[in-house]
Amino acid sequence: MKKLYLYFHAGSKNHGCEAIVRSTQALTGRVPVLISANPEEDICYQINQIVELQGKPMYEMSIFEKIGCKITAEFLKSEKYGYQVHAKHEVAELDEESIAMSIGGDNYCYGEAYDLYLAALNEQLHKRKIKTVLWGCSIEPSRVSEAMRKDFARYDLIVARESISYRALKECNIHTILANDPAFRLSIEEPSLPNYFVKNEIIGLNISPLIQKCETIPGITYANYEALLEHILQKTDYYVALIPHVVCEGNDDRVPLKQLYEEFEATGRVCLIEDCDCRKLKGYISKCKLFIGARTHATIAAYSTNVPTLVIGYSTKATGIAADIFGTAEHYVLPVQDLQDRQDMVKAFEWLNRHSKEIKHRLETTIPDYIKTIDLAVKELEKL
Repeated sequence: MKKLYLYFHAGSKNHGCEAIVRSTQALTGRVPVLISANPEEDICYQINQIVELQGKPMYEMSIFEKIGCKITAEFLKSEKYGYQVHAKHEVAELDEESIAMSIGGDNYCYGEAYDLYLAALNEQLHKRKIKTVLWGCSIEPSRVSEAMRKDFARYDLIVARESISYRALKECNIHTILANDPAFRLSIEEPSLPNYFVKNEIIGLNISPLIQKCETIPGITYANYEALLEHILQKTDYYVALIPHVVCEGNDDRVPLKQLYEEFEATGRVCLIEDCDCRKLKGYISKCKLFIGARTHATIAAYSTNVPTLVIGYSTKATGIAADIFGTAEHYVLPVQDLQDRQDMVKAFEWLNRHSKEIKHRLETTIPDYIKTIDLAVKELEKL
């Protein structure tokens, strides 16, 4: 049986990455080799129990490779050669004739360095006769370059998780299919719920430092969350759960969430959920009446458990997923770049609250068929 490698995994402190690994392993029914940038994180969240965990290999570049990197970086102003050297060493020990799945999702959205690194890995894997799959991905169509087109064309299979990315990628590679993000099929592990979760209707909130970096008016994102909490506590009887979904150093949801918690703690109606694995986080989110979230896989946890959701988005993936589920992203996605007034999120929340019953019904009737699309992707993977 061919080995199945999962690569470009950043680590499980990003619980979206964790969710992709867990759901992909369950969908394929195999024990894949997970090549992780942070294996200690994966051990912490017990990912090592379902995969063969492998850290990135240690290697020493030759003197000629070091000189080549220096020359191309300084004189040609290009990092391409350096990434090719790193990629060659990283894939050197992988079994030939196997399959490697890039599971980073939206890594092609984060700039040229990511594009070059991913392209180098894709090329070097093929040199070792390893078939490659771009799994559950999103891209921004407007930034697809000719070099990226050539890279995309090399994949043996591309699985786009929403229609916007699918249309752009299909133009680059005919072996592109549309299927939902695998994390829609992530199992739930019921957490031990505190009393306020059992006795009251809960609004789940998630904010991330990443969207704060994308705002067009400094401080407007936090100000909107602040105004939303004020509105919920003053105008409704709801309680609020602040739910982190990424806890990586320098990109930790708990930083802005703790700031909000300390500001509203005295009301007795706001709680801060402790870090736990993605299955338990999905359990908390599933118990919410409504969910307002910034992290894609936090909102996927909500959608997949029929919780009416407002996404505070920053990229194609948020718009594409919402449009595929509801037929439109209007009212379901509020781009962080569009925040202009402190009350923008309050207005969006009020619409969501007013239409919560019909949204929940829409999710209950749509999601079962929607999440079956990943089965097609698994079949295509098996063909490889």
